[in-house]
Amino acid sequence: MVNLELHNQTVRIDAGELVGYEVGGHEYIHQKGSPGWRNSDTEMFPIIGPSNEANFRITTPRGPAVQDQHGLLREMEYKLVSKAKTKVDFSKKYVSGTAVKNSKFPAKSTEEYLSWPYSFEFQKSYEILEKGLKIQFKITGEEGMPFMLGYHPAFKLHSENVTIQAGDRTISLQEVLDIGSRALPILECESIALFDNGGLSIKTEGFGNFMLWTEVSNMLCIEPISFYPYAVNQEELHTGFLKLDKLERIFSVIIQPNI
Repeated sequence: MVNLELHNQTVRIDAGELVGYEVGGHEYIHQKGSPGWRNSDTEMFPIIGPSNEANFRITTPRGPAVQDQHGLLREMEYKLVSKAKTKVDFSKKYVSGTAVKNSKFPAKSTEEYLSWPYSFEFQKSYEILEKGLKIQFKITGEEGMPFMLGYHPAFKLHSENVTIQAGDRTISLQEVLDIGSRALPILECESIALFDNGGLSIKTEGFGNFMLWTEVSNMLCIEPISFYPYAVNQEELHTGFLKLDKLERIFSVIIQPNI
């Protein structure tokens, strides 16, 4: 477990996963074991969304790649790169064509192993700011590599009167619940606010969109995404790819508590 502290802010990170963010004793992150989701944060890379209806094959310039829901990055383990009092860095490295064990097999998938035809390094850092928490992602790899990126944090809800504000759009928690597993898209949006007991705002760079998901009233996933996967059939997921047109791409998320 890694702990970061600054003033009245405390961050807890377990193997690269954000498992706690307290400000003045108020917990913002969904706790494992609570109803809703078995995790508290993860990344969706190099694809976002399901792939079962495409026989778990995603089209790339180098041929079909075997990918399960939300990609293979989540099946890999982070390595600690560096740590200071207010910042910590993690990394995952992948060599093209390497078989990665799929935790969904055999109960929820026919594919025992996943693979990707490009090499990459995925870096994730957490840094406590004076008033907030910054999560940054740096992707380096082969020039021209296609990819999608989504960040999937889950926030703990403390009241029954929860609303989400995106621009001039106000969204109720019930709207998110009604959408179900497809998640509610908030497109062409770089910032969003959660109104709860001890609300927060989320500002992003590089993603361009959000989607909202939950199946319970005590938790809400506010997910910055580069592409909303349910806009197309699974066989056409590749139409949502970005390209690594430089040696690196940087994406960031800043969580700013309202207390």
